[in-house]
This record gives sequence, structure tokens and C-alpha cells, in this order.
Amino acid sequence: MEQIPLLDQLTVIAGLGALVALVLGRLRLPTVAGLLFAGAVVGPWGFGLVRSVHAIEVLAELGVVLLLFTIGLEFSLERLRVIFRQVVLGGSVQVGLTVLVVAGVALALGENLGASVFYGFVFALSSTAIVLRALAERRELDAPHGRFIVGALIFQDLLVVPMVLIVPLLAPGKSLGTASAQIGLALLKAAFLVVAVVLIARLVVPRIFRWVAASRSREIFLLAVLAVCIGTAWLTSLAGLSLALGAFLGGMVVAGTEYGHRAAGDVGPLRDVFVSLFFVSLGMLFDVRVVIAAPLVVLLLLLGFLVLKGFLATIAALLMRFPARAAWLAGVGLAQFGEFGFVLARIAQQHGVIDGPETQRLLAAGILSMFLTPVLARIAPHVAAGESLLAPLEKLIGARGIDQTTAERGHFAGHLIVAGYGVAGKLLTGALERSGFRYLVLELNPETVTAARKEGKPVYYGDAASPEALQHAGIDDAVAVVLLMNDPHAARLVADTATRIAPGTPVLVRSHYLAESARLIELGAADVVVEEVEAGVEMLARVLRRLDVPFNLIEERLAEARERTQRSVRRVKLPRRRLPEMGELADLKVETVLLREGSAAVGRTLRDLDLRRETGALVLATRREGMLQDPPDPDAALDVGDLVFLVGSGESIRRATAVLDRQQR
Repeated sequence: MEQIPLLDQLTVIAGLGALVALVLGRLRLPTVAGLLFAGAVVGPWGFGLVRSVHAIEVLAELGVVLLLFTIGLEFSLERLRVIFRQVVLGGSVQVGLTVLVVAGVALALGENLGASVFYGFVFALSSTAIVLRALAERRELDAPHGRFIVGALIFQDLLVVPMVLIVPLLAPGKSLGTASAQIGLALLKAAFLVVAVVLIARLVVPRIFRWVAASRSREIFLLAVLAVCIGTAWLTSLAGLSLALGAFLGGMVVAGTEYGHRAAGDVGPLRDVFVSLFFVSLGMLFDVRVVIAAPLVVLLLLLGFLVLKGFLATIAALLMRFPARAAWLAGVGLAQFGEFGFVLARIAQQHGVIDGPETQRLLAAGILSMFLTPVLARIAPHVAAGESLLAPLEKLIGARGIDQTTAERGHFAGHLIVAGYGVAGKLLTGALERSGFRYLVLELNPETVTAARKEGKPVYYGDAASPEALQHAGIDDAVAVVLLMNDPHAARLVADTATRIAPGTPVLVRSHYLAESARLIELGAADVVVEEVEAGVEMLARVLRRLDVPFNLIEERLAEARERTQRSVRRVKLPRRRLPEMGELADLKVETVLLREGSAAVGRTLRDLDLRRETGALVLATRREGMLQDPPDPDAALDVGDLVFLVGSGESIRRATAVLDRQQR
């Protein structure tokens, strides 16, 4: 039987990629790093196990198309409008600053203008796959530095499309006027396509997907999604634009429908397979001989990614009024080569913007920076030197806002300091207001602070990890400090700082994991509330309730869970059950009967009527003049207007109703 081409080489790639990724996963390094390393091992400059590198690269290009398509699925027109202010400002500062500085450095080192701009583009892009996975694993997506990083990455992904259009026009020999005209023409084409996409997204695609969804076939739906993805990429290539632009626009088309989430879920596994090939193919580009031949150049490029780019990202975060610690972590998080940098490098080499050796040195340094990113991101929160070095620049820029509000606040005493104004912060401060307690909130999201200030809330922009900010907030005279922060390392830092400068002020901390609570107590926290424990106990109670476990046994199980994890001062409270949910009691009904004028039951007592024995129905309670009597008084005479609550089977209720509503003769 004839062999399928590339099957043996794909088997080697898949097997070795899975093995290496598994090993690195045990070391808490991202899968992407494993795939890059696997590509370097099996590639032509490794053990040479893969011979048809070009064929693998063709499959990898399909991975790029699917990757950009799924990115487009995340950027519907509505979502872009909502996050516009958050993304554009921070992202434009980071990207613009990086492009200008790197291009200037390249020009100073003797590169021509086109190559300098290209290097600026490449250095401005970071690795979305590596960074977002690291932030998600550490639950730092909502931390201050996480918000800045996510905004910058989104903006970078949006700029990939115009960068792909511009890079071919940076080749030597093209006059500035000609290049400008071609760039303008390309952007006009892109604008025309965007307008067409908007119209199609509104008018055509929703109807097509409604017809496809009506078939109730997952296979047909997936084929329709792929047709939109690959079709738009093909059409844009016919128009002289990139496959990447078409794939991105195709994703936005589908995202504009109600089927965007389903499309993302169905295409996701297929995308992951081809994107894995993409990363392996990138790893094949790593040539250790390049590092040996030009170690100094590769080292300088690597330092450019890790130091220069990281520093520029830090400056951008400071300019966005993020405090020193958040800016430092943001700089480390963005200091690496990006996946789309490989795409730009290939395009640049094809069009003669840079030559082959330059490309190889750039890719070697870029791959090394991607390997180092997870390690540096893990170390960065524990390195206080970077934050300390940035402190003077932080004050110069004015990133901390609590210092500027002393005159407005006056002197606080007997108040609570709350760090974090998310859902938990708003719940707590709302309860404090209604209970008559004074409080002050330190928050690092400028938009949240602005919105709260408009409502007259005492919410200030400040870093609770800063001793100065805590002192300006009146920590010495506060009754407590409550930490509701999303950054676990920052919470530990604040707990330590607060207990050192104000040992008499108790610190209460919300922690994500039980494993963190012991360390927080060691740092001086007076009390720790663990999210995973509270969620687990609540889920335990609800599950046992649904399984009809008796109340006293549920109390025992909850007490056992608390004993093993964390005690609570709150009493056990279970969700209220409805009779239809209680198995054997599902046939019982609860009904009410109103005693009217002339009823034979008026003037008689419940003991006299003995409804339980006579009808089988049980009187739960009575209500007279708006006052509920529970349990009802069996010796109190019933009166006109009384409402009687009954429980029993349908037949029992009917018999009891007949007794209570029977008219006197």
C-alpha cells in the first residue's frame, strides 16, 4: 500500500512535541516553549528528523490563518467599541514608543529606514499565547499589570494586519513617495474590505448561519465556518492583500452573529492542531549554528527584547499612571518576541527588507526570549529592585494619586481601608455605608476610580503596597485594612507592609487558594477568607441539599469540611427547597384559603375543625391583618379575612377548602 506523504514526519512532530511539552509542563513552562524546542530538535539544524520543512511550513500557514480567524472571532464590532478606550490608549503608547525608539536605535547602528521600521514593528509585538497563558495560570488577568498587558496585546494583534500590509513596502529601492502611495492604496483596500465585512456581517452571514444551524448538523456548521474562514482569506489574497487580513476579517464576520461562540468552540481543536504545527515549524527555524557564529549579535538582540523592550513597556505603563510595581511586572510580561514577529520576518525576507542571515539572527534571539519569558515572569514578582529603581520615575510622572488627595480627605480616623474595588469591594463598601461606617478605597484601575468618584465614593487611585499610600490613607488610625485584590503576590506584599508600618491595625485578606492562607498569616494577616474553601463549602451544601440529605447530616458534613480547611463565624444556611424538588413530597401542594363572610369556619378554632384528621391537610400558618402567625394558635377563633395556609395532596387541599369555605345555613 502506498504511503501517505509526510505521515512519518507528522508522526515524529506530534510525538516529540507532545513528549517535550509534557516534560516542560511538569516544570511549569508553557506548551508553546515545548513545541518550539521540539521543532529545534527535529528540524534541519537539529537531528534532521523532518526533511520536508517547506511542506510543514505550508501546513503551518494554515495554522496562522486559523489562529487569526479565531482572534477575529474575539473582536466583534460590538466588543471593539466597548474596549476601545481601554485598549487603544495603553496599546498605542506601548507600540508607538517601542517602534520609535527601536527604529531610532537601528538607524543609529547603520540600518536603512525600511529595515529600521521593520525592526520597530517586530520589537513592538509580544507573544499573546505565552503571556496570556501565564497570566491565566497565576490568576493575574484582572490584576493591574494584567489589565495593561491584555490591553497592549489586543492592540498589538489589531496592528498585525496593517503591519503585514506595510512590511513589503519597506524594501530598498522604493522611494518614500512610491511607498507612501502604495501604503495608502493598501490601507484604502483594507478600509474597503472592512466596510464590505460590516455590510456582510449585518445582512448576509446571519441568514446563512441560521439556515446552517437549522440543519442541526455539527459537521455542516463546521464546514460553513471553515468556508467563511478560508474563503475570506482567499478573496483578500486575490485582492493583493494578505491571507492574515482575510482570516481576521472572516472571524469578525462570524463574531458579528449569534453563532460566534459556537464557531470558536468548534474551530478551536482544529486551530490548536495546526497552530501547534506552526510553533513546531518556527522552532525548526532555530539554528544553533547562528548563535555559535554570531553570539554577540544574538546576545544584543536578546537583550534588546528582554531589557530595552521591557523598559519601554514599563515606561508606557507608568505613562498610563500605573504604579511602579504594576509597571515593572507589565514590562517583564511584554519583554519577548511575538508569534506574529515570525510572520513579519518571513515577509520581510521575501521582499528583501532584511537578508537571510539577519533573519536567522533575529529569529534565534526571538526564540530564546520566548523560552526565557516564563522563567522571568515567575521571578519578577519577587524582585523588589526593579520596583525600587522605578519609584523616582513613578513620582516624576505622577502615577500615584492618593498622595494628591490629602487636603480633600481631611483626617480620617476610625475608618476602614479597602484595597480593591471590584464586586467584593463594592459589596463591602455598600454594606459599610448603610451601616454608618466610614471607609476609604485604594484602587489601581483609573477608569474604576473615575466612575466611583463621579458617584461621590471615597475611592482613590493608589497602590496599597506603597507605605506612603497607606500612610496617606490613615492606616495608623484605621480600624482595619481589608485586602480584596486579584494579585496574590501583591496581597502578600500589602499584608507585610501594613503590619510593619501599623502593627496595631488588623489586616483581613481575601485569598484565592487555601495554600496561600498560612503564608498570609505568617506575614501578619489577622484573618484570611479563602475563595476556594467558601465556594467548595457552598457547593457541598447545595449538592447535599439536592440529594435530599437530612439537615442535621448536612450540618455535620459542613462542620467536617470546615474543620479540615477553615472555620467560619457564619452559621450554616442552606438554600430553600421547593416541594417539587423533594422527591417523596413532590405531590404535596401549598395553597391558601380566604375566610369570607358567612363561612361556617368563622368563630371556630383550628382545634375544633381538626382539619388534619378530617381532611388530611395540614395548616402551616394563618395571616390576619398582614401579620403572619407561624405556627398558628390552635385555640384562637378564626375571623373573616383570615388567610389560612394549607399543605397536602391535591385531594386533601380540596376537602379542607370545602370545610373552610362552606357557607352557614
